[in-house]
Amino acid sequence: MKFSKLLFILFISATVANAQNRIQNLEKAFNTLLNDEQAKHAIASLCVLDANTGKILYAKNEQIGLATASTLKTITAATAFSILGKDFQFQTTLAYTGNITADGTLKGNLIIIGSGDPTLGSWRYQNKENAVLNQWVTAIKSVGIKKIEGSVIGNDSLFGTQTTPEGWVWQDIGNYYGAGTSGLAWRENQFDIHLKPGISTAEEVKIIKTVPETPYIQIVNELKTGAAGTGDRGYAFLPPYTGIAYLRGSWGMGIGKTGISVALPDPAFDCAYRLQDTLKRLGIATNQSATTTRLMALNKQAVPGITQKISTISSPTLSEITYWFLKKSINLYGESLLKTIALKSGKAPTTAKGAETEVNFWADKGIEKSALNIIDGSGLSPGDRITTSAMANILFQAQKETWFADYYKAFPEYNGMKIKSGTINDVSAFAGYHTDSSGNKYIVVININNYSGSGINKKLFRVLDELK
Repeated sequence: MKFSKLLFILFISATVANAQNRIQNLEKAFNTLLNDEQAKHAIASLCVLDANTGKILYAKNEQIGLATASTLKTITAATAFSILGKDFQFQTTLAYTGNITADGTLKGNLIIIGSGDPTLGSWRYQNKENAVLNQWVTAIKSVGIKKIEGSVIGNDSLFGTQTTPEGWVWQDIGNYYGAGTSGLAWRENQFDIHLKPGISTAEEVKIIKTVPETPYIQIVNELKTGAAGTGDRGYAFLPPYTGIAYLRGSWGMGIGKTGISVALPDPAFDCAYRLQDTLKRLGIATNQSATTTRLMALNKQAVPGITQKISTISSPTLSEITYWFLKKSINLYGESLLKTIALKSGKAPTTAKGAETEVNFWADKGIEKSALNIIDGSGLSPGDRITTSAMANILFQAQKETWFADYYKAFPEYNGMKIKSGTINDVSAFAGYHTDSSGNKYIVVININNYSGSGINKKLFRVLDELK
């Protein structure tokens, strides 16, 4: 018995000593990063907590607010789980106005009523574009509609007309990762432009096609053929609600990609357009062009009252949405969730009210408001400023919640750790969880702003490696 106790004490002592050595080595590695030439004009911050107790094991510059990039998504997701619940689902409704005559003529309109679902028509889930359109066609036929004396209307009114958060960069808006929200989102609010580089840098890049076809958008091609190995340096400049896209930058020779993905300028219109086009090909004609409630308001047209709802599509659960939100870092999801958080809390579904709701929620749990300067839900804005201490403490508190298993599952794996990455211009960050080889559990948030050069992630990983 005495011998067993002695072995246990020696084991505990060795484990504690090993953990202490890890933290000492972590501090040395972080100081090496701070003294690196790439960090000469940068601000770097690190906060490591004991995941069991929340005790700070090591922290440096942890109270300095820094641009977060996509690590902000960890806070948005935790807030959404807390306020909406892990089983929350969006609902999109198809209805008609007016009446259906004996011969199957709808003297009225079809209306697609959005609830802000960012997954409607997404290829990642069961409710893919064709599946949604087929369900709607089936519902339309089931009520006997054979002809429409009216139009298909996309009701995008829920989130208002401001799609992109204030503070987003002009170069990002227009590209798929800069797709803004919509009360009626569709196919993750993006479409593809297939490109072919020239055989020399003197030749133009050719546009092969758009997928799907978008005849209502004019594409002005200013792309140059880039040298071999330069890859994708192409950007689309396509503001919300406009019909002209400028493609600028370069598209490298020998590139393996088929093209670029571009933000839909008006997702609700595209959704209505696709349904009307599908009906036309099936012989169910409409005598007016597809439109949206926003466009109708601009034209001072009243939105007619609904006669009957004929189909409702439920989104995947929040747990499923969060899995892709964190794994693939989909900015659209963050912005849609932030507005939905505000709506569920009884506020206007705007980015600003969502951010305010989020800050207040965590302030009630002991996080200083001044440590959470939140501009958007995705971290794409360079104006976000959050301390690594605040983010680490939110990650710690999340462990206590019933939804934590689904939250943890959604974290990507980088460098052998369950951590979310974040990258925007001269910003690199990681935040998440790690269990070392001895079973010690850590919460880690590391962030560097305004570094120079490239390849900084390898140096951040050298710091984090000391926790292994």
